[in-house]
Amino acid sequence: MNNTIKSVDRGSPAEKAGISAGDRLLTINGHKIHDVLDYKYYSYDARLAVELLSANGQKKHAVIRKPDGDDAGIEFESYLIDTARACANRCVFCFVDQLPRGMRSTLYFKDDDHRLSFLQGNYITLTNLSEREIRRIMDLRISPINVSVHSTEPELRSMLLGNKNGGRGIEIMRKFAGAGITMNCQIVCCPGLNDGEHLIRSMSDLSEMYPGVASVSVVPVGLTKHRDGLYPLRPFDRELAMETVKAVDSYGDKCVERFGTRIFFCADELYLKAGLELPPDEYYEEYPQLENGVGMLRLFMTEFYAAMRDMPEEPDKKPFSAVSGCSAAPFMRAMIEDAAARYSGIDGRVYAVENDFLGHTIDVAGLVTGGDIAKQLRGCPLGERLLLPRNMLRHGETMFLDDMTVEELSGLLGVPIRVVEQDGFDFADAIFGN
Repeated sequence: MNNTIKSVDRGSPAEKAGISAGDRLLTINGHKIHDVLDYKYYSYDARLAVELLSANGQKKHAVIRKPDGDDAGIEFESYLIDTARACANRCVFCFVDQLPRGMRSTLYFKDDDHRLSFLQGNYITLTNLSEREIRRIMDLRISPINVSVHSTEPELRSMLLGNKNGGRGIEIMRKFAGAGITMNCQIVCCPGLNDGEHLIRSMSDLSEMYPGVASVSVVPVGLTKHRDGLYPLRPFDRELAMETVKAVDSYGDKCVERFGTRIFFCADELYLKAGLELPPDEYYEEYPQLENGVGMLRLFMTEFYAAMRDMPEEPDKKPFSAVSGCSAAPFMRAMIEDAAARYSGIDGRVYAVENDFLGHTIDVAGLVTGGDIAKQLRGCPLGERLLLPRNMLRHGETMFLDDMTVEELSGLLGVPIRVVEQDGFDFADAIFGN
């Protein structure tokens, strides 16, 4: 546990109470603080009687006074006030195991931490929870959490996760549902393992936990070219993708009739692999599985066409280019063509980048590297600016998966780069030169 206080905001309730950087927080109102969840829960009240250990090893007490729910103004050396919980599984489809060697060490760390699930939306498998942690989640009503299910059949789930405790997670989910904990789930679908009748059973079991299980994404397994020595898996072909989409949509239709919500959604990638049109905007309800690539393209297009209606009559007529993964490139081309048909003077082209770094079976924009872009776009007519989607970069940074920066790529290609946020409004602004 790393409960040492890194800094105290100037003028904050904590500073007024005499709390200093270097102090270690032990308890709040008599409750021991193990991690960030304890801190956030027990620091909600207006009066906080805290026990601390000063930098010189002396215990001290203080009282923090603030409005209910306000922040006390404390920042800890560790965000979790603890170390991140590492994954104890050996999933047969683990994407981290399929990364090439020699990348930065943080990319190889697999977390399976319920605290990060609640606070940052990470997915967890529930295989490493102690009974105390299970009880705490229910007692503190830590909700929603995101759960990687993959199968509700205990033996099959244990096999998929490479963990003999895999089946226990389904019983934990039933406990959570009974306690009013909301769960958003994902199923990584692997042809020949957890698809077909196994997928139908999983959807049936999970629907019985509604409203505890609020939404479920069905995502095709991602396979890179770096799979030597790993479990033999095969990718989705067009026929199997079509069968899976039809099965999930059919079951989702039944859930709409029964519960008023679809619950089960296929990732955009499955529709593209099947050669099917994306569902309309209303299909996705409130887009509960957007981060799993469910409805991302549909929402992007909906936003783009809404933005285009309000664009100025005179767009920026300087030629430009946009870069994308292979799966989304046709949609981006269609949007630019529609914009050019409506407003004269728009001159843009889209480049679909093949993923040489991870393999051509990986065709999403979020895993395209700067090196592949540089190699494939060098010498191409790029116009006076290059539009680059934000999801190609590390969160909050300007670095690609292969550690190349946007600035380095811009220098290699000799063109200014405009990073476009993951929404259609910003894409429209970028096209029109705003």
